[in-house]
Amino acid sequence: MYVKGDPVNLDVGTRVKMKKKHPCTGDIFLITRTGMDVKLKCEKCGREIMLSRAAAERAVKKILEQNKE
Repeated sequence: MYVKGDPVNLDVGTRVKMKKKHPCTGDIFLITRTGMDVKLKCEKCGREIMLSRAAAERAVKKILEQNKE
C-alpha cells in the first residue's frame, strides 16, 4: 500500500494490482505504455485501458513485479 505523496514508479513491463477490479473480475494489469497517459492490459481477459498518469498512480494498490531490464 502506498502512502499519499510517495512517488509511484510506473514503467513498461511492470505488473500492478489495482484498487478496483476490472469488469471481468481481474485486478492484475501489465503496463504496456507510459507517458502523460498509462496503458494497462488486463492479465485475465486481455483488454487494454488507458488512464491519465495521475489517475493510474491513485488507482495502483501494489506493484507486483518490476521489469527486470
